[in-house]
Amino acid sequence: MTVLVAGGTGFVGTAIVHALRARGLDVRVLARDPGRAGSLESIGVELVRGDLTDAESLAPAVEGCTHVVNLVAIIKGSPADFERVMTRGTAALIDTARRAGVIRFVQMSALGTTEETSTLVPYYRAKWAMERAVESSGLEYVLVRPSFVFGRTGGALPTFVKQVKLSPIVTVIGPGTQRLQPIWLEDVARFFATIVDDARAPGRTWELGGPDVVTWNDLYRAIADALGKKRTLVHVPFSLARTGARLTEWVPLAPLTADQVTMLEAGDNVCSNSDATDTFDLELVSLADQLRRATA
Repeated sequence: MTVLVAGGTGFVGTAIVHALRARGLDVRVLARDPGRAGSLESIGVELVRGDLTDAESLAPAVEGCTHVVNLVAIIKGSPADFERVMTRGTAALIDTARRAGVIRFVQMSALGTTEETSTLVPYYRAKWAMERAVESSGLEYVLVRPSFVFGRTGGALPTFVKQVKLSPIVTVIGPGTQRLQPIWLEDVARFFATIVDDARAPGRTWELGGPDVVTWNDLYRAIADALGKKRTLVHVPFSLARTGARLTEWVPLAPLTADQVTMLEAGDNVCSNSDATDTFDLELVSLADQLRRATA
């Protein structure tokens, strides 16, 4: 069994690759610049140069692989960028996997992806199109929709922690009453390493969230408590936040895009069921422990 991981050099991808290798599986990672992913070679990962936007580069990467895990996504860009990287890139990988005789295709989507939200922003539109392409591929497939993925040094959590740590006044987009269900990075990685070949996994869409559901107000207060800080929350209306984001979103390292504000306004980001936890008997890191680890 050999697993190709597309997107295996990113925040979530690197953790998933480590989890796959911890199981002793042979792992190949598709990398646009293998030289920048050299640390993965030290754990026995094979690096292959390629890019989902370059269909010709995919055949050598997929050749000899029995399973494919696709994690590739972008969070900002033009509608054409989302179409090129996520929608068409995934279609090219599916086509290559099918021709190569891959046994199972595992696709990471995102919690909140539905036919209704696909009309809101290009990110959800691309995620919905990716899911439909995988479902209709003819391959054995698994779809995974994780909630916000928290980690000690990557993803959104360090930004939230820095925001609370440095400012006595913390701005919250909207009323702060929308709910989320953060899940710890290593828990996501273990889940992917499990379902990549588990007989119970295929033909399903698995929603994956942490053990605790909180509002954004609750989250910021919990971060403040973990830091031993007293903070005042100030709420910025969605319309004002969206206007401000439009003015700055193209600046490198801009904290927020107008589309992300729209996604926050769309509503709760929580699992509709506990199937993933129940089926695979998952032991998940509590939000309190997540914050302790991130603020230590």
